[in-house]
Amino acid sequence: MEQYKVILVDDEVEVIDVMKKKIRWNDLGFDVVGSATNGVKALELVEKLQPDVVLTDIKMPYMDGLELARKLNQDYPNIYIMLCTGFDEFEYAKEAVHLEIKEYMLKPISATELSESLMKLKATLDREREEKLNVKKLEDYFQEVLPKLQSNFFISLIEGRVREEDYERFLLDYRVDMKGPLFCCMIFHTSENDVPEGMNPLLLSMSVECEIKQRLMENCNCQEFIYMGNTILIMELHSEDEIAQLTDKCDRFCRWAWRIMGAAVTAGIGTVCNNLYDISISYEGAREAVSYRVLYGTKRAINIAEIVPKESKKAVPLEETRMQELFRAIHVGDQEKIRKEAIKETEKLHKNAATISQYNLATMEIVSGFFKFCTNNSMDFNEISGNVQNLYERVTQLDENSMTNWIINMSMAISEKLRSTRNSTSRRMITDAQNIVKDRYMEPALSLDDVCADLGVSNSYFSSIFKKETGQSFVSYLTDYRMERAEEMVLNTDEKSYKIAEKVGYQDANYFSYVFKKKFGVSPSKYRASGKEGTGEREDT
Repeated sequence: MEQYKVILVDDEVEVIDVMKKKIRWNDLGFDVVGSATNGVKALELVEKLQPDVVLTDIKMPYMDGLELARKLNQDYPNIYIMLCTGFDEFEYAKEAVHLEIKEYMLKPISATELSESLMKLKATLDREREEKLNVKKLEDYFQEVLPKLQSNFFISLIEGRVREEDYERFLLDYRVDMKGPLFCCMIFHTSENDVPEGMNPLLLSMSVECEIKQRLMENCNCQEFIYMGNTILIMELHSEDEIAQLTDKCDRFCRWAWRIMGAAVTAGIGTVCNNLYDISISYEGAREAVSYRVLYGTKRAINIAEIVPKESKKAVPLEETRMQELFRAIHVGDQEKIRKEAIKETEKLHKNAATISQYNLATMEIVSGFFKFCTNNSMDFNEISGNVQNLYERVTQLDENSMTNWIINMSMAISEKLRSTRNSTSRRMITDAQNIVKDRYMEPALSLDDVCADLGVSNSYFSSIFKKETGQSFVSYLTDYRMERAEEMVLNTDEKSYKIAEKVGYQDANYFSYVFKKKFGVSPSKYRASGKEGTGEREDT
């Protein structure tokens, strides 16, 4: 089994050497991967080596063991901390308990005592590792959340957001066992207007869902979930003849729901498809069927195949589904991909539209798709499209070649505007962060978390953008800014180092001197002396 990684921290190198030699680390299941003589260096090692255990002394320069423990608890809560010290003081022990230190030992530590503590710690680590790798528990958890995963998958499927190359993998991962050969989507809409007195509309809708499960899902293979306040059923069929029986069954349920529950339920039955991947088309048909309740009334089932003539029912997908890949290319900014997808949109437009009316409607939906995309991304569609008058009418009159060029040009313009907007937003966010540093660099507690909270963004997103825009991490930028202010005070004032440290956000003067020396190569006092000497030489000259 893999050894647990340990870092030893003590300001006395001899103590570290003794611990390395006297303890049979490998036999106990541990591997000493590094050592440090103070907390600052230890933190650097922790970030680099990701140990399981840190064994540290308390009293050390720059950053003591308790401060190190605090930072480890904050940033690396999974690391186990063992404290050792020669100072038998109650406050240390109390602080160690507060920090949830796993072991607190007094120097001099015997090899036997430390070995026994390590054996106990290994047993604890082994239990935790076993629990994390416990396949049974993972499988139980997976089974618990599987219905939610399946519902999320089917919602993505009816929205047309599942890529074809990912489809088969999702079926396996989410254990969807629907072989068909035919499939159909049904929507059950419960009216919020016709509700029994004293009944909450949401509770009524939930009661309807419960009855659907009991009365309609028995002896059939289907998937049920709630979406947009409606109950959705994805049904597996063996033949198209079943759809008529299914419509009647749904119609009887709607009448029963009104008579017994007082719920005005409308069932919309979509078109039958021979591939589960195409269920989004059936879903759109079911949505359209439900919308016909304004003509045919509620408390009944409406089958879209029965009310729309088959010869004129050739489905033209909505722009959100049809233009999905094009919008993805626009987001990425891949010009070659944009051209390719734009050509596909024109080809599908001419292939799917059987009549002039359908063609005009489809072209208007393309324009509408661009408009919605711009609106959702806070862009001015009219400005990007050139403020053309009667744009819908003009686009419907374009021939195939002109239509393709218009879609390409619009997509390119939107993609460029999106890229420009993103860059502008990123630069503004970085500027705001830098201004926060200028205003608050003297606060010792100022951190990445504080800045991200002020900006309303996540740490991971902000850190990646900050590094990309400035070439350094936020922490490095904050340190450099503090050091610049410190350098000014060192050269231009007679303030003591500890006073300057406080003014630039460091409570520990020793740690401030350590950081200053790391930045400028010498201590603050020597830097001040060299600066005055340089000034004197210039004055003599």
